[in-house]
Amino acid sequence: MHTLEDLKAGRLAGISRLDLACGLEQFPQEIFDLADSLQVLNLTGNRLSDLPEDLGRLHKLKVLFCSQNRFRHLPESIGQCPMLEMVGFKSNQIEQVSGAALPPRLRALVLTDNRIDTLPEALGNCSELQKLMLAGNRLSELPAALARCTQLELLRLSANRLPALPQWLLQMPRLAWLAYAGNPMAAGLCTPADPGHCQVVDWQHITLEQVLGQGASGVIHQARWQQQSAPVAVKLYKGEITSDGLPLNEMSACIAAGDHPQLVRLAGRIDNHPEQLPALVMQLIEPSWFNLAGPPSLDSCPRDCYPPQRRLSLACVRRLAGGLASVSAHLHGHGITHGDLYAHNVLCDDAGGCLLGDFGAASFHPLDGSVAAAALQRIEVLAFGVLLGELLACCEEDCEALRVVQQACVQPEVLRRPEFSEVCQQLRGV
Repeated sequence: MHTLEDLKAGRLAGISRLDLACGLEQFPQEIFDLADSLQVLNLTGNRLSDLPEDLGRLHKLKVLFCSQNRFRHLPESIGQCPMLEMVGFKSNQIEQVSGAALPPRLRALVLTDNRIDTLPEALGNCSELQKLMLAGNRLSELPAALARCTQLELLRLSANRLPALPQWLLQMPRLAWLAYAGNPMAAGLCTPADPGHCQVVDWQHITLEQVLGQGASGVIHQARWQQQSAPVAVKLYKGEITSDGLPLNEMSACIAAGDHPQLVRLAGRIDNHPEQLPALVMQLIEPSWFNLAGPPSLDSCPRDCYPPQRRLSLACVRRLAGGLASVSAHLHGHGITHGDLYAHNVLCDDAGGCLLGDFGAASFHPLDGSVAAAALQRIEVLAFGVLLGELLACCEEDCEALRVVQQACVQPEVLRRPEFSEVCQQLRGV
């Protein structure tokens, strides 16, 4: 984190990234002194409510983050930045978004947790848009022009006021990661009030130990449970909206998913936490397991980042692909789309064993055989196809049969992709 003192003293000349969080109420004019080098500007966690009208002077700026401020509108001067690709204004108080505020090269727009009820039709002019994060707003419809954004790959619509998903959305050729839970849709598209049977665990029988991890939706602890001798994991959910949606929807999807070898085993649900935090008791994963990849970077967004040394045997790739297709088929059979089928949400071991985690973007779909339900499932098949392509890129040897499966999964016509049961059958023959 940089300091305002260093900025004003000219000690930051030539930097490409500036991070300032120091209670700013006004945009420091000294930032313009960095115009010839500045590419990433992070002003998250201040008290800003507007940006300068001449923001376009930052002619090399590619990334702008202004989350957790006091904006009530998306400043139109953003649209004047010729190189700007990524814009993040999460957790403000934004009510208005003007088409003039959308930069011409926009690839990612994050407006999570605001008060937006309408979006401009001009959004359809953002031909390079790949990632659109809109969870936690007040949208009751999407602009029809968004259908022209044929590069869109990731879309978060959870916790809005959408009564339905538009038909054109289910036909978008590159959409792979979609979340829409927490909207007042028809019964089959809503999170069920009763997601299924789950043992109730008494909080008094749980002893929390060290923190194992922390994400947007909650904190995972190693813990002791009186009912068994081996340690368990306990996830305590937060109540706030996340970039993907509502933590309680995630919890319901975890319960509804049931048992599968490629899912972390769920032991029970805690209802009597002293602070009324919802919580789940789960299988504790061996520390030798590791994430298959890291999450997307500013440059790779919306694609995962693999360690450069990551090489996989063909046998390992086959086992990973089979396991992930199998668990996806299982989820779809329970009316659940994962919504975030990414390598960074896959834990694996050296032999290709895998577990799919993080249900924060999970949504429900009907099991009625409808075209809409089929399309929602095939959208996730595209995500699997992308992941399989990444695995093949890490593979030590080529496999034409796997490439045939992968190409079938990523074809642009949504309903021509195979469903996961077909993918599983094809993989068994590889």
